[in-house]
Amino acid sequence: MSSRDIELDDGKDRSITVQARDIDTAAIIAEDAAETLTPEVANKLRKKIDRNLLPLMCFTFVIMIADQVVVAQSAILGIFEGANLSQDEFNWLATILYITILAVEYPQNLALQRFPIGKWMSLNIIVWSIALLAHAACKSFGALVACRIVLGMCEEQNILNASGIGVSLHVVVISCRFFMLPRTDMAGMCGSSFLGFLAFGLLHITGTKLMPWQWMMIIMGIVTFLFGVIFFIFFPDSPTTARFLTPEERVLTVQRIKVNQAGVENKRWKREQFIETLKDTKVWIMAGFGFLSHVPVSMTFQKQIIVSQLGFNSLQTTLLSCADGVVSIIGISIGIYLSCVPAIGRGYATILTSLPPLVGSILINVLPSEDKIALLFMYWLSFWVSIPYTVFLGWVTSLTAGHTKRISTNAIVLIAAYLGLAVGPLMWKKQYQPRNRIPWIIVSLCVFVSAVLLFTLRTMLYLENKRREREPRSTKYDDVYVKRELDDGTVAKQHVDKAFLDLTDIENRDFRYVL
Repeated sequence: MSSRDIELDDGKDRSITVQARDIDTAAIIAEDAAETLTPEVANKLRKKIDRNLLPLMCFTFVIMIADQVVVAQSAILGIFEGANLSQDEFNWLATILYITILAVEYPQNLALQRFPIGKWMSLNIIVWSIALLAHAACKSFGALVACRIVLGMCEEQNILNASGIGVSLHVVVISCRFFMLPRTDMAGMCGSSFLGFLAFGLLHITGTKLMPWQWMMIIMGIVTFLFGVIFFIFFPDSPTTARFLTPEERVLTVQRIKVNQAGVENKRWKREQFIETLKDTKVWIMAGFGFLSHVPVSMTFQKQIIVSQLGFNSLQTTLLSCADGVVSIIGISIGIYLSCVPAIGRGYATILTSLPPLVGSILINVLPSEDKIALLFMYWLSFWVSIPYTVFLGWVTSLTAGHTKRISTNAIVLIAAYLGLAVGPLMWKKQYQPRNRIPWIIVSLCVFVSAVLLFTLRTMLYLENKRREREPRSTKYDDVYVKRELDDGTVAKQHVDKAFLDLTDIENRDFRYVL
């Protein structure tokens, strides 16, 4: 909040009056609350949110992960022959997708702040499904590039931003904020396993003009389109407008937000918060982690090629790929468990989940080529490269406050992550096959350095929390009011809790970083 938007009253109380646009959208609702959120009411509300929102959020991630790896599955379903692709061109299909996502990151974030999230996301998903369907008609690298560009304009970062509504709704009734993202990510991993079974079935299709990879694109395009329609109907634009909650329940949900001092939503972009984000060291450490942790994730785009070159045929490779999702679910479950152990916490849990992929990526380079079963298990261990970032997603929500700063931080970390995803596929060159020793060395280095960055981040936050505990408590924002016009035309001032002033984590000295 800038000083030019604050004016001191002329009254003796010297309280602060702010404009309504500067506070969180939940502020007025929260201050009108007459009922306290008891554990019993919270549990009932949590179950209602789970029933109405969690299935939708989980299926969102199922579709997202499935659509992301659909080209990876196509590697052994005939896309090289059907679209006349070389290995380098195949790699560029992933890189082009993420370059496009980077190009539209800023306008998409602006759109998410200015338009109703549910409706905007529905439009993106429907356009995304049409682009996926168009893949099946492509006969060349250029045609596939055009489809990937359209797909990238609508793809993953939009879903991750929209998932913030789901997290905001869920956090209001549970104390461990990061539960929902890992749960939806686990559901997303089911999409990877589903495609493995689908690919296995498609390899048995004969006597049609379409190749198995084309059937894969058509099936997933239709499923995604139908989901876009469902998303439009049921996904809420904000926790304060969720239709499945009664007005009283909406009041109770935003009451819970006061606890973490983070607020729900404020539509006004604030330049001073954006500048603070750019100057915040921890944001750039998180960005570095986002980049380095996503360079190895490129193996998910190469996974069918990697496994087949270990010595397995096409049918065996498709069936073995079904285990990829299971391996990821096990990793996420372990990450959740570790994060909820008080002695470990989210920071150390994220670091610990980096150890299996580090060990796996080293041993897959050391073990002999004849021992294909051991190499397969090391590949599965390396497949945990996505787990640290998944756990980190649940942690990062507790490391910033202020709406503009949150979306700016989110954008910076996502841009860094997509840079990693764009660069990663290019290291899997044909000259390194079949053992891919150079790519595996790069994977090991990236996992190790990203873990060091996380340790540095946690240490910084620990020291900052200790510093704030020693400070005398600031009362600067305790007496803040917003002017409201009543039905009779008179203007009244309403008290606004500090949690809803849209303060950043640096401005609000009561804010504590979750470790």
